[in-house]
Amino acid sequence: ENQPIKTLEAIRNRNCGWFYSSTSSTFKNIPGQPIAYWIPEEIINAFKEGNNINSISEFTGSQNITGDNNNYLRRFWEVNFSKFNNDWRVYSKGGSYRKWYGNLDYVVDWSDKGREFYKQNSTSNLLNEKFWFREGICYSDLTSGDYSARYLPSGCIYDKKGPAFHLSGDELKITQSILNSPIGTYIFKALNPTLTLQVREVKVFPLLEFTSSDISIITRNQTTLVNKTRDDYDKFETSWNYKTSPLTGFSKELIQDSFDQYMTDNIKIFEHCRELEEENNRIILKRYALGNILNYQVNNSQITLRTNPYYCYPKNKIGLDLNNRFQSDTIFELISHSLGTMMGRYSLDREGLVYAHSGNEGFKELVAEGAYQTFPADDDGIVPLASEDWLFDDDATARFREFVKNVWGDKHQQRNLEFVAESLCLPALKPAKNESANDTIRRYFSKQFYKDHCKAYKKRPIYWLFSSGKEKAFECLVYLHRYNEGTLSRMRTEYV
Repeated sequence: ENQPIKTLEAIRNRNCGWFYSSTSSTFKNIPGQPIAYWIPEEIINAFKEGNNINSISEFTGSQNITGDNNNYLRRFWEVNFSKFNNDWRVYSKGGSYRKWYGNLDYVVDWSDKGREFYKQNSTSNLLNEKFWFREGICYSDLTSGDYSARYLPSGCIYDKKGPAFHLSGDELKITQSILNSPIGTYIFKALNPTLTLQVREVKVFPLLEFTSSDISIITRNQTTLVNKTRDDYDKFETSWNYKTSPLTGFSKELIQDSFDQYMTDNIKIFEHCRELEEENNRIILKRYALGNILNYQVNNSQITLRTNPYYCYPKNKIGLDLNNRFQSDTIFELISHSLGTMMGRYSLDREGLVYAHSGNEGFKELVAEGAYQTFPADDDGIVPLASEDWLFDDDATARFREFVKNVWGDKHQQRNLEFVAESLCLPALKPAKNESANDTIRRYFSKQFYKDHCKAYKKRPIYWLFSSGKEKAFECLVYLHRYNEGTLSRMRTEYV
């Protein structure tokens, strides 16, 4: 206001860096004719000269809508796993920013009864059968940040919040790589600057052809990135392909050594993924002639691995060192896995889910087969959270000590428990003076574990907390899949 002449001169200066000039006819070359005045000529040419996604793939035209998500959608860990991939199918429902693979933890009721409901209910929509269970690319239609394209494996269904289109082979690999490059976000922001990306904008995304040598590099890198991201996704219990805690897979005597090795491996994977993404970005940006406009480099938070602290904690509100926070979360995941072995969900003798049926049916047969020889599962699927050691032989803290001894041996048992306690006292618990490692772990089970469990399982816990009241004279966890008509009476007679 005090310098009107200088301001006017700045407005007249077309070289100021924020002055754009374009004719209205230019917008006609962009599908939908958005007033994207900043779009460079190279992008305009890509729209004019190239094919688009719609020309090489199939779109459904509409996505599946159950009309009653409360009854027909579940997280995969809530259902009887023996019916997984039969009555219940993996359901893509969008989710947070994640590239290459993931966000596949929902399942939809795909039984005859469920599909009949979708046909009859006026608010439902059933996908055309030709699009059932086909591979392709899925994404989240709602996004406030960068666009992310994920591989959709065969056997899945998807809805309007996680739309997909179908293609395969090199076309799938090239298309996904382009969409996950800086060009993907750049073009979609031009086509639709709002939070919701429409299918019509995805259809018209311009695709240029590449040389055979570039195709070879891009497709090879994409395959590795999908596989690395899938392996990363499967390291956590909320993946149906989860095998075991990553910390139990090393031949170490100390949990800290296992964790250090885990971190070393994660860093190598992180750097490898960055290298592959940046190599693809360089090739793609060069082909689209945008190397001088967009940056091929990938920020730490854009490597979308759950073992990458920069991605997991982008805001880091609590101000804790990222590595310390990751260490604490990793120890929680180890404790969660140990509780799963106590409940019989997992076993030290077998990989992956061992028991996730319903009503405790078939559990005795697994015991008879020797599924839990190394570390016996609890007889009734009830694990007390006792305040003192002497109350119950099968309380969570006592059994966790037994679990640690089975996996890492008894030579360094105390050091291992101390490392666990120290890790929990990073962000999870406030340290207490003169508290032993055993008491810290006991306090964690009593005060914090269930909160962390509900957060990890997205408010759909598989271990239910039972408490006697405000005084918490008695508390225990019960495994959802082993809960049956005798659980409460056994809880009263055997424990209370």
